[in-house]
Amino acid sequence: MDLRNIAIIAHVDHGKTTLVDELLKQSGAFRENQAVAERAMDSNDLERERGITILAKATSVEWKSTRINIVDTPGHADFGGEVERILSMVDGVVLLVDAAEGPMPQTKFVTSKALALGLRPIVVLNKVDKPDAEPDRALDEVFDLFAALDADEDQLDFPHLYASGRNGWCDAELDGPRKNLDALFQLVVNHVPKPRQIARQDEDFRMLATTLGSDPFVGRLLTGRVESGKLKVGATVQALTRNGQKIEQFRATKIQAFRGLGLQDIDEAQAGDIVSIAGMQKATVADTICALAVDEPLDAQPIDPPTITVTFGINDSPLAGRDGKKVQSRVIRERLMKEAEQNVAIKIADTPGGEAFEVSGRGELQMGVLIENMRREGFELSISRPQVIMREEDGVKMEPIEEATIDVDDDHSGAVIEKLTGARKGELVEMKQAGAGKTRIVAHVPSRGLIGYHGEFLTDTRGTGVLNRVFHGWAPHKGPIPGRRAGVLISMEPGEAVAYALWNLEDRGRMFIGAQTPVYTGMIIGEHSRENDLEVNPLKGKKLTNVRASGTDEAVRLTTPITLSLEEAIAYINDDELVEVTPNAIRLRKRYLDPHERKKAARS
Repeated sequence: MDLRNIAIIAHVDHGKTTLVDELLKQSGAFRENQAVAERAMDSNDLERERGITILAKATSVEWKSTRINIVDTPGHADFGGEVERILSMVDGVVLLVDAAEGPMPQTKFVTSKALALGLRPIVVLNKVDKPDAEPDRALDEVFDLFAALDADEDQLDFPHLYASGRNGWCDAELDGPRKNLDALFQLVVNHVPKPRQIARQDEDFRMLATTLGSDPFVGRLLTGRVESGKLKVGATVQALTRNGQKIEQFRATKIQAFRGLGLQDIDEAQAGDIVSIAGMQKATVADTICALAVDEPLDAQPIDPPTITVTFGINDSPLAGRDGKKVQSRVIRERLMKEAEQNVAIKIADTPGGEAFEVSGRGELQMGVLIENMRREGFELSISRPQVIMREEDGVKMEPIEEATIDVDDDHSGAVIEKLTGARKGELVEMKQAGAGKTRIVAHVPSRGLIGYHGEFLTDTRGTGVLNRVFHGWAPHKGPIPGRRAGVLISMEPGEAVAYALWNLEDRGRMFIGAQTPVYTGMIIGEHSRENDLEVNPLKGKKLTNVRASGTDEAVRLTTPITLSLEEAIAYINDDELVEVTPNAIRLRKRYLDPHERKKAARS
């Protein structure tokens, strides 16, 4: 059977996973009466809730005696570690672009990786049946993007198709028959080369591990593309590190290949195919699984370094241990080490005291997903404000710069530009009309300046703006950037918040909690309307007398409190504050709960 290996690249919400659903359906991967969930490739709970792809996953379809292995790549740069590893397994890429929005920042990030590997893209202009679609403009922007990313002549001479993934059609012409996806299948077979590894069937077996998984019945599973040779079930192989050091020797107890949405046991893995192997104890991502006669490892694609670090610590608040069962630092460390083993874009380091751990990664979203997964598993944590990782080049202090692409209503563009280029030290790169009364702004902003900006951005644009950001490069340190301007309201008493007290405090600022919410000394219950922090008493009830008066006994009506999401809470806090995360609650608190310790720390 002919073989093709492709990856599908797209920005968040451009329809990538929906298109894969249709490819599976039209290739006959499902029975006619089989119940299939929408966005079948997004199997993770968080992926379904947020509508984004977080983990790279593989599937395969058969079309006219050709097996096509399809890799669904994450669309967000924070999960770029997944992208960089997975692209080494494929021979071509399908770039999916929304015909209305055009290529977006996350598209640029993943496409740059694909072009650097020499992969020739197929461009699919999706959602061309939307009223605001402009496929010709989007196609011109894709060409300009490729040129800006130093694509060669073969890559610039890319074929393109027009599609509607949701409606299950793809055609070479905009006014085509709009019946099915045969045009895309045929183009993949004709344009994407066969795996060059097929010619190496007679060599020794070698495979580079790109993703790590686990199965409750067979244990660790390493997935990758077979670079040369064949491997039969039961054969003895070895694992080598990037440096050529031998990790272990083991027997391949099970070999599985992707068939539709599932894994199917096979007797033999052949060069060029994407398979999962079981039986190892220590081998992990970026290691080479090979025959015993091989002593040279395969080259592993280098991973971009982390740009932010967050401190994970035990939850030591007075409410600790009420929700979660996993509260000890030892258990937290084991879970973080397991995560770092599977996700090569994350680095873990112990702090001097041993009670907290510095976790380095790509961005706030990646950290938020890790923390959300841990709280759902029963962990309780205290999380610090993200800190940007600096580095030195030739004695010059360098900091990471991000490219922010913003679509806002014309009326709000001035406020956004002022915020980004003023105190946040950004540089305006491009500003143009995006149609429908919107302006597209592209700016290069220090990562420090974007931490905590999203909430302010939504306020400035009345909730109508869209902000996308992607790592751009390193630049000399741009000096101090002010943090959050407003102070916070801090509880001075432990207990349950009283509605009457909160009602009286509404003049002081906006509340984060409602009535009957458990509070403790040092917990942040709201945002102060001024720049300084203020200690308040949310437990102070109404003084009762034996005199009744008209109009004084009406029910208290509280303003709805602000509910911060996990990422918003982490970005909101200052350096002397923490986010307390439990399975049932997200609370903000001061790092030092005792008022005397807080004053002492402030003086120092």
